Amino acid sequence: MDLFETLVVVLGVAFVAALAVFAKTRLFPVGEDEEPREDVAEYIAMMVSVLYAIVLGLCLVSVWDTRSAASDNVQAEASALHQTYLLADALPAAQRQPLRDAARTYADHVVDVEWPAMAERAPLGPSGWQLLERLRKAGEVGDSAKVPEQIAAQEVLAQLGYIDDARRGREAAAQERLSPVLWTGLLIGGSLTLAFMFLFGIRRSATHVVMVMGLSGFIAFTVLLIHQLDAPFGGVLGASPDAFTRYFG
Repeated sequence: MDLFETLVVVLGVAFVAALAVFAKTRLFPVGEDEEPREDVAEYIAMMVSVLYAIVLGLCLVSVWDTRSAASDNVQAEASALHQTYLLADALPAAQRQPLRDAARTYADHVVDVEWPAMAERAPLGPSGWQLLERLRKAGEVGDSAKVPEQIAAQEVLAQLGYIDDARRGREAAAQERLSPVLWTGLLIGGSLTLAFMFLFGIRRSATHVVMVMGLSGFIAFTVLLIHQLDAPFGGVLGASPDAFTRYFG
């Protein structure tokens, strides 16, 4: 969902809320001699708003942490893969090009195959791990290698360990999603918060409309933001494969 679609949804929710206010004031108007009973409604609305703010905070922190961890793992994996590619210059001549080819093949597989699958939360399968094993074998040297070459091979193994760890974190982040319990709390809490806005006996319909439109639009925007962040590798706010394309584009 891009910015334009988000604005359309937010404005649409605010417009529907405004229509609800007009319907309420026309169908259930506050009588001239009726004293608005706002004390209890205001207290309950305040409690609901506070609890809903806590739920919103939990949801935002949860999805933001997942999104940040996904981005960090992508950066770490791409950086370690690039270092592996550069270390090929210090290996025996016969192994330099195979290691470079294996690193580039792995990067292309991540960008072209795994990224669309992660955006759809589909399983990645064993292909990426097989390519990583191929990369590991390409970086091995025999006992006859010179000392600098053996040191370089050890550094390659260390970088491959970083790739392995970052890849596991990336796969885990791709499958994580916000708890259904929190989604339920978001929807129910938002509905209750808006519903309590209709309990106040406000006779000035324009004031009531502005209050309800602003609150409903902000709640809709926050829920959409959480929805976007809940897809760490998809949507507008998801992590991108730029770290891989920058090194191996």
